[in-house]
Amino acid sequence: MAVCSVACLMSGHALAGGGFLGIDHRVAYDNSGIWNRNIQSGLLYSSVAGVALGALAFGDQDKFGDTLWRSVDAMAFTGLSTQAMKYAFQRERPSQTSNPNLFFRGTSAQSFPSGEVAAISAAVTPFMARYGDDHPAVYALALLPAYDAVARVKTRGHWQSDVLVGAAVGVGFGIYASRRDSPLIISWLPGGFKVGFVHYFK
Repeated sequence: MAVCSVACLMSGHALAGGGFLGIDHRVAYDNSGIWNRNIQSGLLYSSVAGVALGALAFGDQDKFGDTLWRSVDAMAFTGLSTQAMKYAFQRERPSQTSNPNLFFRGTSAQSFPSGEVAAISAAVTPFMARYGDDHPAVYALALLPAYDAVARVKTRGHWQSDVLVGAAVGVGFGIYASRRDSPLIISWLPGGFKVGFVHYFK
């Protein structure tokens, strides 16, 4: 995946890496241009809002709407899992320390894994799984979590292994949601959500 390739490239400048994968190190801080934190946040919020609003609008009655609801599932499972992992591992961020081996430092230390990279990976994976074979250009969606992974490392929000594991969690739940017989969360909601507002008001 693109995220893995980018993270490996980022580690190439290290004289010695740390962390449990041996690739973690601080990079030169850069919060300018496309790496600006506001752009990262905008990507996350637009991904969440786009998937959620699209799912409500299209329902589960067509291929596109069904894919959106699978993204909703993947993002929900991913969010719960990554937050639990943050509380379990309590790793300090590169903004807090230059030592990538500091785990179990209290609940304020929530570097591992990257919840943002995980969420964006979870959002795009069902679309790549559903449409990728017929429309290979859809695989370009992988550039979104790849960008966010690089940006989070450059702004010292996460270590390299944080973004790799975050991407793996998001992709894993995205594939799981894609392979289910039907989306899970929509099955818990009233029937009107299955139709979608676009179809409901036709």
